[in-house]
Amino acid sequence: MPVFTTDFQITIAMKPFKYFLSFCIVFSSSLLLTAQETNDFKQYKGKIVEKNTKKELVFATITLEGTNISTISNTEGDFLLKVPNSITEGMVNFSFLGHSTTKIPLQQLNQKNNKIELEISVTQLAEVNINAPKDAEGLIREVLAKKGENYFNDPTLMTAFYRETIKKRRRNVSLSEAVVNIYKTPYDSFRKDAVQLYKARKSTDYRRLDTVALKLQGGPFNALYVDIMKYPEYIFSDEQLDDYTFRFNRTTVINDRQVYIIDFKQLESITAPLYAGKLYVDAQDKTLTSAVYNLNITDRELASRLFVRRKPKNVDVWPTEVAYRVDYRSKDGKWYYGYSNVLLEFKVNWKDKLFNSVYSMTAEMAVTDWKKNTEGETLKAKERIKKSIILSDEAVGFSDPDFWGEYNIIEPEKSIESAIKKIQRQLKRSKPSRGAAR
Repeated sequence: MPVFTTDFQITIAMKPFKYFLSFCIVFSSSLLLTAQETNDFKQYKGKIVEKNTKKELVFATITLEGTNISTISNTEGDFLLKVPNSITEGMVNFSFLGHSTTKIPLQQLNQKNNKIELEISVTQLAEVNINAPKDAEGLIREVLAKKGENYFNDPTLMTAFYRETIKKRRRNVSLSEAVVNIYKTPYDSFRKDAVQLYKARKSTDYRRLDTVALKLQGGPFNALYVDIMKYPEYIFSDEQLDDYTFRFNRTTVINDRQVYIIDFKQLESITAPLYAGKLYVDAQDKTLTSAVYNLNITDRELASRLFVRRKPKNVDVWPTEVAYRVDYRSKDGKWYYGYSNVLLEFKVNWKDKLFNSVYSMTAEMAVTDWKKNTEGETLKAKERIKKSIILSDEAVGFSDPDFWGEYNIIEPEKSIESAIKKIQRQLKRSKPSRGAAR
């Protein structure tokens, strides 16, 4: 059953999707890597801040050495790491762009109220000037050419947590979350990744949607296709590289390694909407470690056609910001996709109303575990989710507070957490839960 029951619908599709098909979701047995649907795990909560300013560090990475278990801090710096009881020792690494990595033994972490402070890492200017690349565009071309060498070149099975939110101004009106299996193909392969939906839940506050129902098309693919190194054709195809200018900015540190920052933007002579932002390139391996960029949406009418798939005739909808981010992680000398998010802010203007509404849509996904697909496991067609999926139409409600079990997830923001608790209380008062999973 669809989530929305209002008379009017607006369907938003994020870049880079160009074609959409009908969708079908099938819940089936999963190969998820860590969870057993038991309580055989411990969880560690806390906040990551900058040591001097005490400012929360957003999207900091938390990994457990010797394993593929990882998570990421939320927009308030809070984190939640779940570790199976079978793992009792190991170092937990806390890392953030431009800061020195902090390592803490697992045994020294509390299960609540951990406060992790990271120091800003300072690079020597002399080293920067000596080692700075002379040809920024040439460096990016080298990075793209070496993706089969520097990134996972084996089929990989990944477990990931995906969340999408819709806000009207600052208030949450819709929230959908999912645990998915990603059948990741090698980085030098032209085959696209496949995604299987394992668990999903959602909520919608109808009172805050006025008379417009908002839907986000694409689901986990919105975040997955931000993996530039796997899908360079969406931003840096061989033909498109000539449409940009690249310039060396400065260096920073990621995971105690020197990283070049490359600025890029489209040529002034190019009128088509392209991208502008920063690329973070590991100085030693010549690999892309992170990218933060925006889409040029100065042409309001064209931008609207790019994203709005369906809307009422008497409503104008156009994006006011489209931003992307992707982060990569490394293990045993190879890099892999770890986290990405997409932010789309837009206005909805009713032609017969004085004021317009401002909405934002966010899609983010974090890989929380992985293993090599040594047995060549594949998904049947009926098990794959389609690129046209609208997750909020397929997910079940927030009825079970222990829905995720021991799966690592991104800790919810305070506003989201409060909304979930409120929904759970309402469900308890109204009727018994039907169960979280199908």
